[in-house]
Amino acid sequence: MTLWTSAEAAAATGGTVTAEWQAQGVSIDTRTLRPGDLFVALTAARDGHDFVAQALDKGAAAALVSRVPDGVAGDAPLLIVDDVQAGLEALGRAARSRTGARVVGVTGSVGKTSTKEMLRTVLGAHGQVHAAEASYNNHWGVPLTLARMPRDADFAVIEIGMNHPGEIAPLSKLARPHVALVTIVAPAHLEAFEDIDGIAHEKASIFDGLEPGGVAIWNGDLPTSPILKARAAERAAVSLSFGTTEGCDMRITSIRDTEGYSVAQAAFEGAQLLYKIDAPGRHFAINGAAVLAVCEVLGLDRALSLAAIGRWHPGAGRGAHVTIRLDVADPDATLALFDDAYNANPASVAAALAVLAAAPVQHDTGRVQKGRRIAVLGDMKELGPTGPALHAALADLDALRGLDRVHCVGPLMRHLHEALPELQRGLWFETARDMADRLPRSLDAGDVILVKGSLSMGLARVVDAIRNMGEGNARGVVEG
Repeated sequence: MTLWTSAEAAAATGGTVTAEWQAQGVSIDTRTLRPGDLFVALTAARDGHDFVAQALDKGAAAALVSRVPDGVAGDAPLLIVDDVQAGLEALGRAARSRTGARVVGVTGSVGKTSTKEMLRTVLGAHGQVHAAEASYNNHWGVPLTLARMPRDADFAVIEIGMNHPGEIAPLSKLARPHVALVTIVAPAHLEAFEDIDGIAHEKASIFDGLEPGGVAIWNGDLPTSPILKARAAERAAVSLSFGTTEGCDMRITSIRDTEGYSVAQAAFEGAQLLYKIDAPGRHFAINGAAVLAVCEVLGLDRALSLAAIGRWHPGAGRGAHVTIRLDVADPDATLALFDDAYNANPASVAAALAVLAAAPVQHDTGRVQKGRRIAVLGDMKELGPTGPALHAALADLDALRGLDRVHCVGPLMRHLHEALPELQRGLWFETARDMADRLPRSLDAGDVILVKGSLSMGLARVVDAIRNMGEGNARGVVEG
């Protein structure tokens, strides 16, 4: 299906086309570009104009540029604009204007991407859903997601993030959501904000972009909930809170973790909603209530929504649960891995550690005989001057008492390592490479391991090292 014609794109951007073309998609990266895509030559770490010739050679329908690049013929299919970033934003704005999809915007310090994916699954039971395949939530990711929106989408889920004050409101005004959701406000990006109240005001600005008659959904369990509530009252026609606190509109009344999944019950407008999440974790169950609140305000079939939410499970790096078989001859010789290596801040680490502390272990299966709960934690970035203290404070979490060993990676996590009781203090290394080289030899059947840290710490290397312990890594018996 044609996504953009040259005439439509020129009208949207005010640009000039050098030849007629039709595009089936939009790409900013020649490595993932598919034939028929419009290549957008953004200037970021490198100038996208340097890759236009390669994009056209790979079958791009055209390129969005601010000049004719070197090595590209003057009659090549181009859309020439004054500024490529502004041109991408114009495409996103035009795509939003022409769609009949109901748009949901999602932000929060923790859980944006997981909640976006949960919404993709649940809304997918009711129609065609458009959402970014990755965490495209910044100044180029939001317009790119909008520009890629199929003409016939029934729903769109737009993730909106920030690193600095003033970023969320313009992106929300570009996305113009019918429903805007704030998952949680927690210490993250503190180096750019004076305090957590500043983060709350920034997150609440997602409500500034709501369409007339729009709905604001916000977490009612937080010290900063009054800030969210006040902004919702100003900007939204309808304001709904979710959480476990008395008075929340979508109130979770019980959460029970069993092996591998969570079961929760919530009360909404006099009705009881019983639902399952295919992953353990209180935080997943609470975000599930927010997703169900979205479905309720959109007037969707409740039974379909409740059934669909039970099919969602976190992806790689986002809390995915993997069982690794260490010996093909012994089905009981396994260890469990929680792969949460994509992101980390104090709230998300606390939530992940709570899951680990409650996870069942197996005894009498390995060399150690006693199954252990083991955390591998990497630095939490962008916390500013409070970073060392926030890392050390993790040692005071109740969940830590349920763990057998905590291994640490990075200079900031050294503060936690030093604050741990000696019996829990595991390895410390500056880099994930060193941890990946040493950690596997200390693990055994029956263990449950959590790996979590900010993406830049590279803890995916540690995850891979644990996965490679599986006898089935080459035989296909590592189970996820």
